[in-house]
Amino acid sequence: MPLVTLPGQDWVEAVGPVPGLEIEVWDLDGPPSRPEEVRVVVPPYIGAGPRLRALEQLPNLELVQLLTAGYDGVPEHLPAGARLANAAGVHDASTAELALTLTLSALRGIPEFVAAQQDRRWLPYQGFWPALADKRVLVVGYGSIGRAIAARLLPFEVTVTAVASRARGGDELVPSVHGVDELPELLPRHDVVILILPLGPQTAGLVDDAFLTAMPDGALLVNVARGGIVDTDALVRHLQTGRIRAAVDVTDPEPLPADHPLWSAPGILISPHVGGASTAFTPRATRLLQEQLGAYAAGRPLRNLVDL
Repeated sequence: MPLVTLPGQDWVEAVGPVPGLEIEVWDLDGPPSRPEEVRVVVPPYIGAGPRLRALEQLPNLELVQLLTAGYDGVPEHLPAGARLANAAGVHDASTAELALTLTLSALRGIPEFVAAQQDRRWLPYQGFWPALADKRVLVVGYGSIGRAIAARLLPFEVTVTAVASRARGGDELVPSVHGVDELPELLPRHDVVILILPLGPQTAGLVDDAFLTAMPDGALLVNVARGGIVDTDALVRHLQTGRIRAAVDVTDPEPLPADHPLWSAPGILISPHVGGASTAFTPRATRLLQEQLGAYAAGRPLRNLVDL
C-alpha cells in the first residue's frame, strides 16, 4: 500500500482515511520511518524551506503536494521522476482579502491613524484621503489569486487591468489580459499596482527602478507575491522621495532585519507574510488534500501539477 506523509497529526485527522493509502506523520525533520516506501509527501505549510533537502533521500517518491501556491525553492530538491503540485486555489480568499486590506488601509490613512491612536492623539483635519473608488488598478499576475483579487476589487467601483506572462483573451472580470511586456505603457496609467505573480528567473527583480519610475505620482504599490520580485533598495529610494507609497506582505530579505531602512521609509505599510494565514486556509487545504490523495490512489489525473 503506498505510503503518504502529512506534516502533522492534525492534518491526518482532518483529511481522514483514504482508501488504498497508508498515511503517517512526517514533518521533514529527520528521516521518515520508511524512506523507501514513501510515495507522496505533503511538506509543512510554514518553515519547510530548510528541511526540503530531506526529499532527496526518498528514492521512490512520486509526488510532493505543497500547501503553498508558490513553489520557489522546491524543484531543486525533488528526486528524479517526482512530480510537484502546488495549492492553487487554497489561498485565493485569504490572499485576496489581504490585498484589499493593504490597499484600503494604505489609501485611507490607517497606518497614520494607528500611530496617532498609540499616542492618544486626535489628528486634525488634513483634507480628503484617497478613495479606492474610481482608481485604476493594475493586477500583475492574473492566475487564480489574481482573479480572486479582481473579483473583490470590482465592487469598489474601480477599473481593473490584468497582466500575465503573455497577452490573452479576457474573462467575465476583465475584457482582456495584457502581457508583461506591456508594463512600460500600462504603469503610467494606473493608480494602484498589485503584485501577485510567482517568483522565478523571469520575475526576480521585475519591480526595479524603471518600473517604479514609470508609476505616476501618488501611486500605490501592493505586494502580496514574493519579496524577491521587488528591488528593495530601489523601493526604499522611491519611497524616500514621497512620490509613491507601498503596502507589502513580503519583503527581500525576509524576515526584514530590525535595522533595515524599509521599516522607516515614508509611506510604507508592512505585514509579516500572512497572506494565506487566515481561517479560510485549513478547510480549503483539507478539501484539496482529500481530492488529490483520492485521485492519486485511484489513478485519476492530479490537480495543480507544476510544469518543471
